[in-house]
Amino acid sequence: MEIKSYKFLVVLAITFVIVFLMNYIGNSNADRLSRAIWQGIGGVVGLTVGMYIYNRSKNDKMPPQHFD
Repeated sequence: MEIKSYKFLVVLAITFVIVFLMNYIGNSNADRLSRAIWQGIGGVVGLTVGMYIYNRSKNDKMPPQHFD
């Protein structure tokens, strides 16, 4: 999945909504909105970094030579 594709943006939006709702509904503190937003942003950033690393290593033509 390309990072700059439309499908990835849809997956990011769905990830944000799911993480946001899980934190917003499950938290009873006074600042639950800000915590839920930050948790949702953290999930989106984590997914983006993971997909960047996956796409970068997926295109390697030559496997490591000294793998034990």
